[in-house]
Amino acid sequence: REGKGPGWRCRLLDLPWEDVLLPHVLSRVPLCQLLRLQRVSRAFRALVQLHLAGLRRFDAAQVGRRYAAALAWLLRDAERLQELALAPCHEWLSDEDLVPVLARNPQLRSVALAGCGQLSRRTLGALAEGCPRLQRLSLAHCDWVDGLALRGLADRCPALEELDLTACRQLKDEAIVYLAQRRGAGLRSLSLAVNANVGDAAVQELARNCPELEHLDLTGCLRVGSDGVRTLAEYCPALRSLRVRHCHHVAEPSLSRLRKRGVDIDVEPPLHQALVLLQDMAGFAPFVNLQV
Repeated sequence: REGKGPGWRCRLLDLPWEDVLLPHVLSRVPLCQLLRLQRVSRAFRALVQLHLAGLRRFDAAQVGRRYAAALAWLLRDAERLQELALAPCHEWLSDEDLVPVLARNPQLRSVALAGCGQLSRRTLGALAEGCPRLQRLSLAHCDWVDGLALRGLADRCPALEELDLTACRQLKDEAIVYLAQRRGAGLRSLSLAVNANVGDAAVQELARNCPELEHLDLTGCLRVGSDGVRTLAEYCPALRSLRVRHCHHVAEPSLSRLRKRGVDIDVEPPLHQALVLLQDMAGFAPFVNLQV
């Protein structure tokens, strides 16, 4: 402070850090701006580091591509993270960057690593060992995820509820069967989209072991057929949405029971498809009667 009275001024850093600056000021500053702020002075750097140490949620999308290399600095002191989203770092993020962060943050509940192709089984091992409260995990388009990696996750993450394995092309029925048997009771949302090696055996085991399953994405799973869908209808009373587009072996009779329950299915019934086709034709043949 410089004097009192008419000329008195209060500098930003004179305000209480814990009671004012951290909860009411820095919590509203984007991460990319924090990177700039910490360069102003040593005091500002200390303030920013104190704020980062208490972060509960980190989304790399807030940092921007220009600052991607600053990830290690931003997360260096973080020990209270509950949500971690790193998909924007997919081009360069490695095990060496991520594993220490996971080890310091055992409270993590949500981790998004979609497209992070430079990682390996080591990262999933660190998640399984160090984050027992993990509930949501996205590994979409991570080609390195194999059956062994998924087994470790299934064995050590008892709270897992949502899992995205879209385009994890190494996975086969055996890995999904193991996941269902170990963690099926708590699973609420699962995506196996674009996994050509996943078939009815996996879907049937999921159905029998996942009574709380609400959302299942099987888009492009070419080996999934009507038998798997019928088992879902029989054993999954909580199912709310099912994605089976491009599952060419799934026939309408197996879907009809789910439709009657109000399950949202991304494939229209044949009658609706026929009406749409006729409506398209009507532009060229006005005499077509569309009444049913």
